[in-house]
Amino acid sequence: MVEPVGNHYVIARPVYSENAFNEEHEKLHRYHKTFWDHLKLYFSCSPQRAKKFALGLFPVVSWLPAYRFREWVLNDIISGINTGLVAVLQGLAFALLVNVPPSYGLYAAFFPVLVYFIFGTSRHISVGPFPVLSLMVGGVVTRLVPDNSTGNGNSTNTSAINDERVMVAASVTFLSGVIQLLLGIFQFGFIVIYLSQSLISGFTTAAAIHVLVSQLKFMFQLPVPGFNKPFGIIYTLESLFSQITKANIADLVTSLVVLLIVFVVKEMNDRYKEKLPAPIPIELLVTVLAALISYFVNFEEKFEVAVVGKLEEGFHAPVAPDAGILQNCIGDGISIAIVGFAVAFSVAKVYSIKHDYPIDGNQELIAFGLGNIVGGSFKGFASSTALSRSGVQESTGGKTQIAGIISSVIVLVVILAIGFLLAPLQKSVLASLALGNLKGMLMQFKEIGILWRKDKYDCVIWVVTFLAAIFLGLDIGLASAVAFQLLTVVIRSQIPSCTVLANVGRSNIYRNRKDYTDIYEPEGVKIFRCSSPIFFANIEFFREKLITAIGFNPLRVLRKRNKALRKIRKMLKKGELQVTSKGLICMANPAYESEEELDNNKIEELDQPTIMTDLPIRINWGSDLPPGITVPQVNLHSIILDFSSVSFLDFSAMTVLRKTLKEFVRLDIDIYVAGAYEGLLDKLERSAFFDEEIKPSMFFLTIHDAVLHILLKKDIANSPKLKLAEIVIKTQLISNQIEERLLVQEKGRSSDCVVIPRNGLRSRECTVRLWLWPSSCRKCSLKKLIVEWLGQITKASSYLKHLHTCFIALLPAQGRKPPDNLLMGFDLEQSLTRVRGVGSALEPGQSASPHLSTTSPLL
Repeated sequence: MVEPVGNHYVIARPVYSENAFNEEHEKLHRYHKTFWDHLKLYFSCSPQRAKKFALGLFPVVSWLPAYRFREWVLNDIISGINTGLVAVLQGLAFALLVNVPPSYGLYAAFFPVLVYFIFGTSRHISVGPFPVLSLMVGGVVTRLVPDNSTGNGNSTNTSAINDERVMVAASVTFLSGVIQLLLGIFQFGFIVIYLSQSLISGFTTAAAIHVLVSQLKFMFQLPVPGFNKPFGIIYTLESLFSQITKANIADLVTSLVVLLIVFVVKEMNDRYKEKLPAPIPIELLVTVLAALISYFVNFEEKFEVAVVGKLEEGFHAPVAPDAGILQNCIGDGISIAIVGFAVAFSVAKVYSIKHDYPIDGNQELIAFGLGNIVGGSFKGFASSTALSRSGVQESTGGKTQIAGIISSVIVLVVILAIGFLLAPLQKSVLASLALGNLKGMLMQFKEIGILWRKDKYDCVIWVVTFLAAIFLGLDIGLASAVAFQLLTVVIRSQIPSCTVLANVGRSNIYRNRKDYTDIYEPEGVKIFRCSSPIFFANIEFFREKLITAIGFNPLRVLRKRNKALRKIRKMLKKGELQVTSKGLICMANPAYESEEELDNNKIEELDQPTIMTDLPIRINWGSDLPPGITVPQVNLHSIILDFSSVSFLDFSAMTVLRKTLKEFVRLDIDIYVAGAYEGLLDKLERSAFFDEEIKPSMFFLTIHDAVLHILLKKDIANSPKLKLAEIVIKTQLISNQIEERLLVQEKGRSSDCVVIPRNGLRSRECTVRLWLWPSSCRKCSLKKLIVEWLGQITKASSYLKHLHTCFIALLPAQGRKPPDNLLMGFDLEQSLTRVRGVGSALEPGQSASPHLSTTSPLL
């Protein structure tokens, strides 16, 4: 029962163990599907499932018929034109990262867009080349086709090298597409969860550094070979600076001027984006201006600058990938597939949340996989989504992937008709445009300080990922970063946070006892919490922390007790000990025996429960023992394990936990488990966890239930503050019935008494005046009543039978007249559940059903 009282709530319910709760509340027996059930359901077929499968496989069928033509078409056209112009320039620029002719970058910006239009679920991302993926593909190209040969040794001319490199890029793109497609078919879209935001941020920042270094050779126009191996970035910089005196000044000046203009205008676009109708297309303006200047000034002949040259018009016929190349780049294909999907899905998720529509990770894998398969077949390279290009598509008003189709039309026009206009464009300009898009990734260095303040583990993951990707390369660096990230998860779960809890505020709230001052710890009770799953890797750590919190090793104490019993038996047999009414008395000086002699070569017997049935007296380990026998004192009778944060428990952990709990039980220490997750009890029963020592009754719903059970069981009347009788009464306030436990303590000879309400825990004391109603009844005098209770419990019934006709009111002792709404009536059969004297033992089941009554702030 829950009764709101102002900003507090009052709960009155029985104290529940897991078994008692299940007995009182019927639990539904649900059928849990097995793996085979899920497999049958997955491969079952019905008209509804077929329709759902078709709509899921072709999302365009769902949203295209609902397209708001009049409202959205103009926005999509404007967005598509802007995005298409950016896609053309980025395709040309990122082709330099792949080490293939720039025209092949246009294929990578065209085919994946068409495929994604049909199969993709995001409405706002722009599919095409991404600098990180381009650099990863370029690393494979450089490794398989070095600058000084074609890889086969048959030809050394530039055209043959380019053809070989195009084939390598197309093959690895096709392989990554196949991997993405298979992951999507087998529903592995969840794989992206293993790439945390910190890992992706550190990896893309390292990739931006690699992009920066790789573009320096175009800015300086120096013949720097590619080094796709660990510490390759250092070799690249060494080669670059060893030739720095041979740099082309015209290319360098052009690059710096273009880079400065692009950065300044992009900063203006960010700062005044709310005032500008559309971002200034600075890449397009710079490209057109640079191409015109290069053409009319004739930079290629005068300054010997490197230019794009003639772009191939039209498309190549689709080709099959080279099987030999596929065998040499399987690992690279997996890395490219996972990184490409992770980046694209992250961006798509941001826009899906912003515009409130769902995306499907598995379908995204299928869409990008098919896009890379088609793009690789037409000699393109790997695609994902560029953050800047997607930002242009969304910020210029794009509503659907119709904008993507418009952008692909722009790319198509350049491929078929006007590509020749870009022939005089300097490669250094494309390199500067590529670097101009790295600002967002380079600014991620700011996250280091933020992560250090928020979560040091994430900060370490960021730094390790960055350093691994920088020095080991993007492929090995990514694998190392994922392994390190999983290692941090293992470390955090292997070394969990373990704390000792105490009651805070005399309510049902239990917190770390080190964090609060107003705490209450029941005497002889220790409450231990583990905030992690318990499994084979951390069960020993859990055991060590538990023993540290308790203050003694139970196995060591148990062995000491068994050794003491062996010695006592020997002394009794020799007549050195005599049993008296006061206990054991030593009759002679005991002979010294070493620990090895007491062990008697039977160490396993020392781990068994202490057996005293053959002794003439039961040994009290808390009292003085005979001389020469020392056993560590144990001032603990109950341990509560808070499992509310334990999400699973494996079989190896069960074995060690069972052994540890048995050691405590054999020391006469009661063990309770509170807040166990749903299904743990059933799992333990199936695993034969329980026996005569470890029983299911040790499981309780909450910590407070377990504490109340312990207090009732261990007879809290032994506390020095509790001097007189304990009465459990049922009070009736107007129409509300509340069970309350009161301790009535006489204060002098007056009718003023100290009433201590206890809701399982002693929370507060208040002085009250006790009125007996009617006042003329001398038989109900409080003093006489208490004397009779303390003196003759058997004769108290005559007074108790009279009590049910009287009314008692409890008020603060200011002498005020008792109001009517505080009258409480006694009913002998229903209200009086327990009358006992000081020191009487409260056995389980003797009193009425104990109730938990708690007052806590209302959250």
